[in-house]
Amino acid sequence: MQEPDFTIGIEEEYLLVDLDSMALAQAPEGLMEACAAELEKQVSPEFLQCQIEIGTKVCADINDAREDLKRLRSTVARCAKEHNLAPIAASCHPFGDWKNQHHTDKDRYNDLQDALGGVVRRMLICGMHVHVGLDNDALRADLMGQMAYFLPHLLAMSTSSPFWQGEDTGLASYRISVFDNLPRTGLPPQFDNWEEYERSVQVLIDLGLIEDSSKIWWDLRPSHSFPTLETRIMDVQPRLEDTLTLAAINQCLMRMLWRLRVRNQRWRRYDPFLIAENRWRAQRYGVSDGLIDFGRGEIVPMPELTEELIELIEQDAGILRCLRELEHSRDIVEKGNGTARQRAIVAEAKEAGKDSDEQMRAVVSHLVEEFHAGL
Repeated sequence: MQEPDFTIGIEEEYLLVDLDSMALAQAPEGLMEACAAELEKQVSPEFLQCQIEIGTKVCADINDAREDLKRLRSTVARCAKEHNLAPIAASCHPFGDWKNQHHTDKDRYNDLQDALGGVVRRMLICGMHVHVGLDNDALRADLMGQMAYFLPHLLAMSTSSPFWQGEDTGLASYRISVFDNLPRTGLPPQFDNWEEYERSVQVLIDLGLIEDSSKIWWDLRPSHSFPTLETRIMDVQPRLEDTLTLAAINQCLMRMLWRLRVRNQRWRRYDPFLIAENRWRAQRYGVSDGLIDFGRGEIVPMPELTEELIELIEQDAGILRCLRELEHSRDIVEKGNGTARQRAIVAEAKEAGKDSDEQMRAVVSHLVEEFHAGL
């Protein structure tokens, strides 16, 4: 089997905040126009008016992705500052209230509002999506079932949404609990082949319930628009380097699974019921607690799981030229991811005698700084 290119593309959703109050702010028309003038179709509005979405070009490797994502983040930040705004890359605003937000007046979003009712109004959340180029449909179907095992690992590393409406939810990713209220979300079903996937999707299309597979929002899906597998389970990353590490892990995992396939081997497909338990643990604890190793029959701490993951895909990272990014996963787990860092800011502000409102504003200020780091 000819080796795929394993190209990557990264999509990120940002929240806009006022630099004085750190509260959510709607995107002025001039901001979107200025961004589009420089970034063209790589930037777009999102469902809510306080959101903005970017997408990299098709990138050959993680170094290409770094340069393009840096350009995209820098441009959005610079254009936002002209309106006294700043973007943050966290999956929930620490103290924003969804009831005060309005959705963007576009046909797609108006249709979503009509179809999903009150559920979609709460979608004050942001995620990141990683596309990996696989130009063979049979391969995409095969790898999707195996790749599902690793989705909780990616979620655990990525969590960045512990706060909701000014309170600590006790979850590392509150975003997941909001998003799961939509239909056609969660872990992907197990399909034996591409034809079975297409038949299942076609049932909903024929009934007029969806127009195409872009309205399927699983944690991992074959992209409707591109010949890719699209990983969607992750919270968006406050730091650029963490985004690149998660993208690199996605890329390497899919190459590892392809490597097994050409040897007539495969990763074991576990029942979604079992994977869902790890998904919950990742949602609840992030990197602070372990995930279940079903082969060993025990809960394994995240540092140990991370070392096992690095060993598993190190060969692929060398070929794909992303060893540095893969090794950075140790820092995410050992020093704390987005959720851990936000909670540390609250603890520090509380120790300094600040009240709860001041603590939340301190978190947003921290997120603004993190967005600009490395640009």
